[in-house]
Amino acid sequence: MKSEHTVLPADPADDQDFDATSAALDRGQRARLIRKIRTGLGLSQAEFASRFRVPVGTLRDWEQARATAPDFAIAYMRVIGAQPDMVAKAVA
Repeated sequence: MKSEHTVLPADPADDQDFDATSAALDRGQRARLIRKIRTGLGLSQAEFASRFRVPVGTLRDWEQARATAPDFAIAYMRVIGAQPDMVAKAVA
């Protein structure tokens, strides 16, 4: 099994810190984008999930970086961020 290279090493002075891989950094950036779009609209996770037809558990996993949001989901989030009313109307 091939292991990923560390792109951000742990701080040796912090016993709770850990090495980060490029996949972990990508997952974190995707999580931040999704959370920023949702909070920018002033919606709770439950409200956002209901309005845009995203399972709330999936949204929560993406925002907390427990799962990596796939490319199509990132594209959908960007469209929501740009045209939230149009998207809400389209999925209603």
